[in-house]
Amino acid sequence: MTNPALQYPIFGPEIQCPHCRHVIPALTLTDTYLCQRHGAFEADPKTKELVHLQSSRHWRLWGDEWYRQHTHPDGIRFEIHEALDRLYTQGYRATRVIIAHRYHDLVSAYLERTTPWRGQRDQESGTRHRLYGLPVEFSPTADEDARWGVINFDLIKEPGTPIRYPYFRLFE
Repeated sequence: MTNPALQYPIFGPEIQCPHCRHVIPALTLTDTYLCQRHGAFEADPKTKELVHLQSSRHWRLWGDEWYRQHTHPDGIRFEIHEALDRLYTQGYRATRVIIAHRYHDLVSAYLERTTPWRGQRDQESGTRHRLYGLPVEFSPTADEDARWGVINFDLIKEPGTPIRYPYFRLFE
């Protein structure tokens, strides 16, 4: 008798679509999930990634959340911008952005650089890099903290609205 679990891709008989969050079924005896709105996603058992077949975008699962794996700096910058907008509508403001270390080389050239005054570093954050006016830090490596091998960034937030809402500068 065949084990029913072996008839489905590595993530099980159904998952949430990474785009629309609707529950989508697996196609039995394949590594594919099919969303009525977004098309086919293929699960790669070796990398544990979900690949959208039409766009070739890669996704990884952490907790119950899918995280897109970026290959271009505009993708991660846009995702951070969207998250900042969501914070704003929820009554929070970001005070700092922590970006996954694996994106350091990808995004460093696109970060705002503050010039230290009299050789001083930015007093409030200890960093000289900014994105959308916010101090930027890079996470520990995935070897030090496994979640950073999947998630892309984290926003440090506090209640309140931004003083000048600096996030309007999407792609400067």
